[in-house]
Amino acid sequence: MKIIKKLADFISDELEGAEDYIECALLKKDEYPQLAKVLYDISMQEMHHVEMLHAEVVKMIEKHRQEKGEPPAAMLAVWDYIHEKQIEESKEIKMLQAEYRNNV
Repeated sequence: MKIIKKLADFISDELEGAEDYIECALLKKDEYPQLAKVLYDISMQEMHHVEMLHAEVVKMIEKHRQEKGEPPAAMLAVWDYIHEKQIEESKEIKMLQAEYRNNV
């Protein structure tokens, strides 16, 4: 299912953006507090995009299971691998976002 690969790529892009924004917010929070707040907000929005895209992937996999049975094992293995990496990256980003919130 090529669409799941595409959505996984979108999720990775959103995670990368969320991380970049929050790291910059943390670096600039003292010097440019208003800018840092904007960057934090954008990071949060990027994570919301991640959640929305993830929900769509889950729906697609579930729909495939209902209509055609279990998706191909190779596809699931790739998704599981990518998904696990994305979960870990999400945790790190959420920790950085919490650090920002706790220090403003």
